[in-house]
Amino acid sequence: MKTSLFDLFKIGIGPSSSHTMGPMRAARRFVLSLIEKHLLDRTKRLQAELYGSLALTGLGHGTDRAVLLGLAGEEPSTIDPESIEWKLQQIRSSQSISLAGQKTIPFHEEADLLFYRDRMYPEGAVTRHPNGMRFSAFDATGALLSSDVFFSIGGGFIVSDTEGSSGASVMTTAPLPYPFQNAADLLQMASENHLSIWDLMLENESALRSRDEVRSGILSIWNVMQGCIDRGMRTEGILPGGLNVRRRAPRLTAQLREKGSADPLAPLDWVTVYAMAVNEENAAGGRVVTAPTNGAAGVVPAVARYYLDFVPGADEDGILRYFLTSAAIGGLYKENASISGAEVGCQGEVGVACSMAAGGLMAAMKGTNGQIEHAAEIGMEHNLGMTCDPIGGLVQIPCIERNAMGAVKAVHACRIAQNELESHKVSLDQVIETMYQTGLDMQSRYKETSLAGLALNVIEC
Repeated sequence: MKTSLFDLFKIGIGPSSSHTMGPMRAARRFVLSLIEKHLLDRTKRLQAELYGSLALTGLGHGTDRAVLLGLAGEEPSTIDPESIEWKLQQIRSSQSISLAGQKTIPFHEEADLLFYRDRMYPEGAVTRHPNGMRFSAFDATGALLSSDVFFSIGGGFIVSDTEGSSGASVMTTAPLPYPFQNAADLLQMASENHLSIWDLMLENESALRSRDEVRSGILSIWNVMQGCIDRGMRTEGILPGGLNVRRRAPRLTAQLREKGSADPLAPLDWVTVYAMAVNEENAAGGRVVTAPTNGAAGVVPAVARYYLDFVPGADEDGILRYFLTSAAIGGLYKENASISGAEVGCQGEVGVACSMAAGGLMAAMKGTNGQIEHAAEIGMEHNLGMTCDPIGGLVQIPCIERNAMGAVKAVHACRIAQNELESHKVSLDQVIETMYQTGLDMQSRYKETSLAGLALNVIEC
């Protein structure tokens, strides 16, 4: 497997990993390429073109904002969310942009940032993914200096048209002690070497950095996730975008604290709150972690918090087992199917997150490798066919509640696998392949275009 845990879990900003983080990284990469080619001084005009899902739902997902920030040299993992509005206001009021902070050129959004809502792919592109974009730089005479096509393939991953469709990863250049391509390989290799899935993943990650760095890196990611949960549970208000969706996590938190723990299903109510808190933060453009995407960012942290708060004997080592195992499962989906809602629908986002969290929870509770694989399989099997139909192109309805449902499903999938004594009929590899084929068969209007489903049948108000 080529995908590192630290590729899959990336710190960034909302509301979308594919429509916000990806385009920001692509725009920044294009400007950096101009610098490397010594073309920045000759650049007098720059144009960005968005296609497919990026064009159809880009405004609701903040793609226009992301492109501007990326051209200015901003990186999703380091930008201060509190500074975004001021930086955008400076660009728009001056109608100019400082490329990577090094050279200022005029930039008129109506002419230089184009949304091609009637075209799925950039003309001449070899890659076929519905999140395509083209960046072009011109000199003072209008002659083309450089042009690159990028695709945002989900989870903040980007590829240029010359790189293929899988996305570059640090693990592609490092020899791993336990390489695997699918779940069957993973289980066989773990069995032959008497390793748990999390120990095998730890060995692979430790081929790239020290064990202490792996441990501290995972805990750093978890700290960001916990901070996101806590902010979401205390921050009130209306989410941006025009749907007038009120943040519900603070009110639900207060109600649960008032009720106490008398209700035997209270832990599941807390799972709901944790997931909604994260995705309300994401919808507001706050700091989140892709897990594996922004649109599904609430499931994995909600189930991890459930483990710490409600599972007897939970500890930090369990959290490490949880994330190492979740990353193994998420990587299988990314490399053998897709984690892009624009490519396979929400089954590739919330469905994958549910599968990751179910297997991760089983690992945190020291389940067997077979139980982990079974929990992950159940988590996806009952999300097959889920469409991506955000109302108004915003990552709010049904996305926020959908994360809560995905988190609760993950807990239940773990419990089913934990209590199962016999082998199961459907393997994780089979359900991954089924998910991908289902996504390919799904009509494109149900895949993050806001042209069908709830997005079409519910009036925006």
